[in-house]
Amino acid sequence: MAKIRVLIAKPGLDGHDRGALIIAQGLRDHGMEVIYTGLRQSPAQIAKAAIQEDVDVVGLSSLSGAHRTLFPKVIEELKALGAEDIPVIGGGVIPSEDIPFLKEKGVKEIFTSGSTIEALADYINQLVGVQEGSISNRISHIGIAVRSIDQVLPFYTKTLGLELEGMEEVASEGVKVAFLKIGESRFELLQPLEESSAIHKFIEKKGEGIHHIALDVDDIQARINSLSKNGVQLINAEPKQGSHQSQIAFLHPKSAHGVLFELCEEAGGEEA
Repeated sequence: MAKIRVLIAKPGLDGHDRGALIIAQGLRDHGMEVIYTGLRQSPAQIAKAAIQEDVDVVGLSSLSGAHRTLFPKVIEELKALGAEDIPVIGGGVIPSEDIPFLKEKGVKEIFTSGSTIEALADYINQLVGVQEGSISNRISHIGIAVRSIDQVLPFYTKTLGLELEGMEEVASEGVKVAFLKIGESRFELLQPLEESSAIHKFIEKKGEGIHHIALDVDDIQARINSLSKNGVQLINAEPKQGSHQSQIAFLHPKSAHGVLFELCEEAGGEEA
């Protein structure tokens, strides 16, 4: 497989390139070919260089505060040259409130100060289509802890009008699960079957309510390896059996800002 080619550029009058050079070397260490255009490049120069070098990705770095103007201009120049298929990502000193604006203008992703080279490299691999274990844009399900499925089920089926798909006992987790379809996802009602169950302990401590959010992944072991490499703490270092014959693993809430996320690889790679 050919190496991914990345153009790293500093648009505008930004006179500091130490960070860009570190990024360029870091991506090279991850097996990519990196072209660095140097300081004070105009959007037109960057777009032309991207085409001439036949790159897969353009990475823009800005410390000057002109990202709201310069990043969209690079995308405009690429479109004018018929190269709108080259994705553009950005980084540097960029306020969080500017990220939605930049994405609306076509920037694929923003890596703010503190982002790791590993996270950047993984994203580029995923963007170009060679990264295994990526997370899809789909919530597999939302797990809701309940004391009794029989008691709460009428609220979901009668009051909310959701369809009950079925029920299942998951011995490894000590729970009974009811599946309720909602759009392309589902609610999973989780009733503890034994006191040693994590759901029982959750209810005793916090009461009934949302327990976790499950994210659909295409290769759970690859995703676990990628997250671990990037310093994310996981509750499960190896996948385990979940409901609907899925493979699951949990991220530790300490690494997810207090949210318990589950990685879920559906049986056969498709929704059961």
